[in-house]
Amino acid sequence: MTKKLLMGNEAFAHAALEAGVRVVAGYPGTPSSEVTETVAKLHASGAAQGIHVEWSTNEKSALELLAGASYCGARTLFTCKQVGLNVASDPLMSLNYVGVKGGTVLFVADDPGPISSQTEQDTRRFGNFAKVPVLDPATPDQGFDMMKAAFELSERYKTPVIVRPTTRVCHASTFFDVAEETHAKPIPEEGFERGPRWVIFPKRAFEGHGEINERLRAIAVNYSTNPVLSAFNPVDERRVAGQLTRHGIVAGGVSAAYALEALRLLEERASERGVQLPAYRFWQVGTPFPFPERTCAGFTKGLADVLVLEELDHVLEDELLAFAGRTHAEYNTHGKLTGEARDRGENDVDDILVRLAVYLGVPELAEAEDAATYDNADPEQPLPVRPPVLCPGCPHRGSFYAVKRALGKTPAVFCGDIGCYTLGNAMPLDAVDTCLCMGAGITMAQGFSVVEPQKKALAFVGDSTFFASGLPGIVNAVYNGHDFTLCVLDNATTAMTGSQPHPGTGVTLMGERRKPVSIEAVLRAVGFERIVHADPLNLQQSIDAAREAIGFEGPSAIMFESPCVQLFKPAAPVVLDAQRCTGCKKCITEIGCPGIGFDIDVRGPKSGERGQAFIDAGQCNGCGLCTQVCPFGCISVVDAASAASEKKEA
Repeated sequence: MTKKLLMGNEAFAHAALEAGVRVVAGYPGTPSSEVTETVAKLHASGAAQGIHVEWSTNEKSALELLAGASYCGARTLFTCKQVGLNVASDPLMSLNYVGVKGGTVLFVADDPGPISSQTEQDTRRFGNFAKVPVLDPATPDQGFDMMKAAFELSERYKTPVIVRPTTRVCHASTFFDVAEETHAKPIPEEGFERGPRWVIFPKRAFEGHGEINERLRAIAVNYSTNPVLSAFNPVDERRVAGQLTRHGIVAGGVSAAYALEALRLLEERASERGVQLPAYRFWQVGTPFPFPERTCAGFTKGLADVLVLEELDHVLEDELLAFAGRTHAEYNTHGKLTGEARDRGENDVDDILVRLAVYLGVPELAEAEDAATYDNADPEQPLPVRPPVLCPGCPHRGSFYAVKRALGKTPAVFCGDIGCYTLGNAMPLDAVDTCLCMGAGITMAQGFSVVEPQKKALAFVGDSTFFASGLPGIVNAVYNGHDFTLCVLDNATTAMTGSQPHPGTGVTLMGERRKPVSIEAVLRAVGFERIVHADPLNLQQSIDAAREAIGFEGPSAIMFESPCVQLFKPAAPVVLDAQRCTGCKKCITEIGCPGIGFDIDVRGPKSGERGQAFIDAGQCNGCGLCTQVCPFGCISVVDAASAASEKKEA
């Protein structure tokens, strides 16, 4: 064993490998991506033996692949973020009825906030809906142990098991003792055994449903009695002489860590100020589904009130209310439903401290005496608003701008998708009108074209999303003859989630390089008759290509091809001639690149009192788009040949 400082996701990967996982598959999505990437790195270094790891084309494909591997007896790990489970829900619902052979763990990372997601959906709810056991770690350390326990639980009961960390657990770092080398658990000698249990006919589904209900009852008991599993549901009590314990506090996931820290601070303040805290009982629920009722019965005995702290939905609160109803318990439940806990977003120590102080009857301890809080701080100047923007030099900026220039005043609707390019909705580009879920832009544009044919319908999709969930939509367009234009923003990577490879790159996590899957070939194969290409950093070429594609009646496509700025070394910054700048701001108001600023105090022969634009050399990567936008030729590329050569090499 060796001690390493690891991010939570890295630690979870090590835990899965130490548990003998053999096949790992998923689709990248923050905050889950590092798990699969860590497995791939350890495989590449030789530290993880007997492993197959891959980024699948989407979550559904990944889980179905893992189902096959599990039927052979291999331990398997699936990774995604919370919305990715929606894509995998079709195989998951049936997989639970069929059951598994090799331990099958679904690592599904939730994103309270949300910080980088479309929704705040709670995977604990999904586990309940799919009747799949859920483990909910409060810390990376606990998640490490849960990952190992999940494989054992899965194999014992032949069920998939969900491990559901949230963003702060995934991305927190601490020290772990990890194995220097791991080996996948051997496949049973018999491998896959043919039999009726693997075919989901109605009779098998009926039998499987009974098996599910039976094992969930058994697992709920195990959560309370099994030494390994019950350790994830610790109960602690603060006793006060002469007092009955009437206050209970229940917390799940990272909220348990916040609550414990808040209670520590309250204890500290109470001691300093001579205030007596009442007796209370604390319970961390690390196994939210099936709910560990035996532990709940012991915890709630004698309590008058229970405060529930959790992210995101009121899952534990519902369970406590249901348990109270069934057992005619006398405690009152407080939480999201009563307005005594945050009903969305992330929890934090400061907020929980205030709520606990009020709940425990010591509100005076909520205010610190030695420092201003964030809420009452009064900065001399308001903090600047810093909305997310496309990177300086991002090729997507040129794609959006060219399409709008090509359209002119022609009415149009712009259907966006999930990726960096969703930021095309911001001013001044203002080129994304809708964004629903991965791949939806392609089919939504077809809906617009049917109902509002007087408008041009355009769909923007990235190269990775095209393969993940765009294929059914493009087939639908050809089959039903929809008049729309597909704009493929091909930057040669899955940029938003950390530059992972995809089928169009030909790179795999196993280190093999295969022939890239051609998006154009796919489009032609399904029946697209007009496909044009353009470099989005070549403005006139892009405008001409967009006009040609948009003018075609029926499904058409524009392939905007230029690598992500993270994939190549920046060229020299462009140069602005202060003697020629008129201060018109068109370079800023047309494309909104962060590499261009404006100084209202600068004076020049052409700008007069208006001020002038300037190039931020620390951000500009020399893409040259602004040189084509400036109407007065004030901006120029230092060495165009060198910049083109560097980009080509990338």
